[in-house]
Amino acid sequence: MTRLKLYNTLSGRIEEIVPSDGQPIKMYVCGPTVYSRAHIGNFRTFMATDMLRRTLKFLGMEVLEVMNITDVDDRIIQLASAKDTNIEAFTEEPTRAYLEDLATLRMEIPEVMPKATEHVGEMIALIEQLMARGHTYTVDGSVYFRIASFPSYGGLSRLDVSGIKTGARVDTDKYEKEDARDFVLWKLKGDEPPWAQWDASFGRGRPGWHIECSAMSMKYLGETFDIHCGGVDLIFPHHENEIAQSECGTGKLFAKHWMHVDHLLVENETMSKSKGNVYNIPDLLARGFRSDQIRYMLAQSHYRKAFNFTWDGLAQVETALARIHTFWNRLLEETSTPAGPAHDDVVQAATSALAAFEAALANDLNAPEALAAVHGLVSEGNSVADRGTVNGAGARVLLDALKKMDQVFACFEPPTGDLLSGDEQALFDARQDARKRRDFSAADVARKALQERGVILEDTAKGTRWKRVRA
Repeated sequence: MTRLKLYNTLSGRIEEIVPSDGQPIKMYVCGPTVYSRAHIGNFRTFMATDMLRRTLKFLGMEVLEVMNITDVDDRIIQLASAKDTNIEAFTEEPTRAYLEDLATLRMEIPEVMPKATEHVGEMIALIEQLMARGHTYTVDGSVYFRIASFPSYGGLSRLDVSGIKTGARVDTDKYEKEDARDFVLWKLKGDEPPWAQWDASFGRGRPGWHIECSAMSMKYLGETFDIHCGGVDLIFPHHENEIAQSECGTGKLFAKHWMHVDHLLVENETMSKSKGNVYNIPDLLARGFRSDQIRYMLAQSHYRKAFNFTWDGLAQVETALARIHTFWNRLLEETSTPAGPAHDDVVQAATSALAAFEAALANDLNAPEALAAVHGLVSEGNSVADRGTVNGAGARVLLDALKKMDQVFACFEPPTGDLLSGDEQALFDARQDARKRRDFSAADVARKALQERGVILEDTAKGTRWKRVRA
């Protein structure tokens, strides 16, 4: 079995992912905070973790994935209060929208998707453990984690905390960059509504953001698990704080491997509401892009490199996908040809492409090289088909290879239900009639008219194929 080698933020090295005692790979992903609909920057991270999950399965490993839903934090309480509603009612729509977008992008649903508000009991228990072990102190009813009690603090983010000021505290869920201060585990907030408070042995209040992921991940994956994932913006303070409170609470290693996905830019700029460049999945669909194009776009770059989203780049994805879709359909046609053993050059093309594809993914999820293997299969497969050496068995060999690759990328199968409109069909039929009459001038006029509508024709020995592309 080929093992996946993945960059570990904690060690700074590419290391092999090995399941513990033959068990499924235990994987935790920091999920969305449901105060609004997730944007494409969020989905850049979620696409990478979906690719990780699919690659592990592609390589023959089982996966147990937990992705949390953060449905209580400063912003949620503030926004819900402003709308005169409560947490449950306010977060219902963003949560539903997130699940809808996962389905649109063909992402596999994690085995467990716990909500923070449903696990406050586990958070309270972990805070009680930390209190018993001497890692906390209380100020005005709020409970803080004492960073000085964990000498390894800063190991994930390479942050030097030797000069931190004892007793300096942070109460909000957001830090200034590299601002190492004792962080809040439990907030006593008398000015917040009753629906945002829970009873605990150390006073009525609510959990801080960081304690949520520690409690939920360890509940479902155990005190030590295999992979913890998230965006690079979470390395500090969120993941750094998770490590501190988890390992101080249990006395054990928290997560063996840390995977972080780099930022998504929009036209070389960071996303912000002030710039008007924050887009979500429905925004892209409304502009006429398909879900398979969006998935390919988000999956095509290496997860450890910043990805620059552009509208032109998304439009160009259609060209790459059209090659794959056309090849897929060609193979489907070829499967009906006479039976017989697949030719050696066909088998070799499929075998070589799959080997290159697997090697690329196993080497730190190298998506660009994996896609190069896919397009290599398309090119070589078309070449052998043009030479007439692809029979029914050979077509199935090539199609099986392409389907295996699609287990990871999930966008290679041609979209269903894409039909010519009435006007387009009339032009298509008129061209076919013109060709039969050998009126090539009229046929060319019909072809150009279809091309202006984004329909490209390809004449083959088996008839005329069409494919739709964006202008």
